[in-house]
Amino acid sequence: MLPAGTAQVKAEFLLPLNPPTSVPDDDAAEGSTSHVRGGGAPSEDQQEDTRSTGPARGKWTKEKKKAQSGMNKGRRFGKVRDEVDLCYRVASGGICDFGDKCRNNHDLAGYLAAKPPDLRFPEPEEVQSMPVPVIGQMDVDGDAEASAASDLKTICPVFAETGDCRFGFRCRYLGGHVRYTDAGVAELVKDEEKMAYSAALGSGEVNRITNDAQKLLRSKKYPFPIATAYQKELEATDAANSKPKPKPSAIVISEPDQDQDMDGVGAPVEVPPQPKPSVDELIEKRTGDSVAPVDAPDARTRFSEKKRLDWAGKTYLAPLTTVGNLPFRRLCVSYGADITCGEMGLANSFLAGSKEEWSLVRRHPSEKTFGVQLAGSKVLSLVSTAEVLAKECGNTIDFVDLNCGCPIDLVFKTGSGSALLDNVNRLGKIVFGMSRALGEIPVTVKLRTGVKDGKNNAHKFMPRLGPEFNASCITLHGRTRQQRYTKLADWDYIKECVDAVRAREADEDLPRIPIFGGGDCFSSQDYWSCVEQSGVDGVMAARGALIKPWIFTEIKEHREWDISARERLEGIRRYAEYGLTHFGTDTAGVNSTRRYLCEALSFQYRYVPIGLLERLPARINDRAPAFRGRDELETLLASGDSRDWVRISEMFLGRAPEAWSFTPKHKSNAYESQG
Repeated sequence: MLPAGTAQVKAEFLLPLNPPTSVPDDDAAEGSTSHVRGGGAPSEDQQEDTRSTGPARGKWTKEKKKAQSGMNKGRRFGKVRDEVDLCYRVASGGICDFGDKCRNNHDLAGYLAAKPPDLRFPEPEEVQSMPVPVIGQMDVDGDAEASAASDLKTICPVFAETGDCRFGFRCRYLGGHVRYTDAGVAELVKDEEKMAYSAALGSGEVNRITNDAQKLLRSKKYPFPIATAYQKELEATDAANSKPKPKPSAIVISEPDQDQDMDGVGAPVEVPPQPKPSVDELIEKRTGDSVAPVDAPDARTRFSEKKRLDWAGKTYLAPLTTVGNLPFRRLCVSYGADITCGEMGLANSFLAGSKEEWSLVRRHPSEKTFGVQLAGSKVLSLVSTAEVLAKECGNTIDFVDLNCGCPIDLVFKTGSGSALLDNVNRLGKIVFGMSRALGEIPVTVKLRTGVKDGKNNAHKFMPRLGPEFNASCITLHGRTRQQRYTKLADWDYIKECVDAVRAREADEDLPRIPIFGGGDCFSSQDYWSCVEQSGVDGVMAARGALIKPWIFTEIKEHREWDISARERLEGIRRYAEYGLTHFGTDTAGVNSTRRYLCEALSFQYRYVPIGLLERLPARINDRAPAFRGRDELETLLASGDSRDWVRISEMFLGRAPEAWSFTPKHKSNAYESQG
């Protein structure tokens, strides 16, 4: 008899004498992804202390459980480069401006002679017949001893999409865009027709900050007129509020009319003089944008002029740290995701011109509705970041999301993320200021129910987010910061919050804003029952999408998809293809793609095929007992051993270099070095 919380796998697929596998700690998955040197390797005790199975399996002590659970902190993934490198200019077929003074190699013939053999990327139809790797069979492509000559039958994913490969001779799929003259000289090929077609479609990634703007940010010379004006307004109101109160005398001032637009000013009324209200008081009185900023450079966009978000019935992929990169978002879009959001970026890092942070705003044209998520605690830094995003990427960003839900200590202790749930006045200043800086670009807010268990407070301020703070959409994750993922999401409370927002909208005849819920959505049945019972406009998919990216197809088609192993493998092939076009097709790009593909597989292996289950729908928190699949590939895809994830990556990216290793984020997976 299997314990409660165990996935009900049919008896014929169960493996004997094996307990349910442990589910990776999703709390730890939200932790730091910094690659601090020396932090990723497990101790000798951890390496030797693996679980036994069958009668020999003993109970673990608390110390053992603590050592195995959680995340491998400080993982480090160094770049793997070619042994003989080549100057970027020469590699792209050009001439280096530095000539002999260049520190990089210019010997093209010598580079090509030493270059590893071309990799071969499989076509979609080949996936149906690809051999399944066997444990211990590391050399999947069988091409380790092949000649370094380019394979003219190979296909370069970048060239196939755009007609030009920016990596030139350094590309590991060089045979797809090279030709040899009669004298044996290699020449790069460009498909002018495909390049023109690609440019017309806008198939390349967008939202690349210019070098000039990045230099201004790094030197702290980038102008922020809107943020500066807003900051002066805050200082002026605070200073006025701290002055002694003047003697009472009747004067006439204007107060905003509650029935007018947020920017409108009502009829004059006679009231006693008062000190100039602070921004907190302005927000409390729901004056909206009625107070003119000091030294405002331009006329501000009224809230009524912002883009209205008609998101009802649309599927939404949550912003996900590490794994929610552009290739994964493209994969989810191919399965039916309508709204995507980039990984959480820190406002201070954007303002510092961080290359890594600005890479998070990259967008592929296939993303129909795309947003950028920010985290921070300071009003000025978040408003300034919103302003620079509007200036540099305003035409290619559909919304900016403020993260008020991140529970990890690293973020919470700085006053960011879910810490803002206990500081509503600061939250109001931030959203209000970001809305002003972004112009017509909407601001959305992602929340949790509260900070501590038993002290939910989202229902108190959610009705204010739209009419008072100028938020255009709200997402509510049905857990507190303290709960993380230890309890099921509280959809009854989500309904209470939705009802509170809709009640105020009805009472004051306010425009309706979309509200999305979140938590434990793992099937089409989960999704539509949550929508119906809670009244949300949709459910943001997070862990459900990580474990089964095809959940968006299930949602749209109102069905549970018994996806085959080969169909899942085709999705992995697509992820690898999207990874190569994003990270690059040179040696470093191939292994960056391999790293993030293994990150994705560290979630996807947790999927239990519904054809193996006694009861539907599957539940996200059920632990699966050890089982075999309906074929060898399905069994391999269910492996929690990170070495098997590397073997799967080798089916599409060639053999992993000896110098490369993958350390899983979760300690509950195997963490031996990979070959």
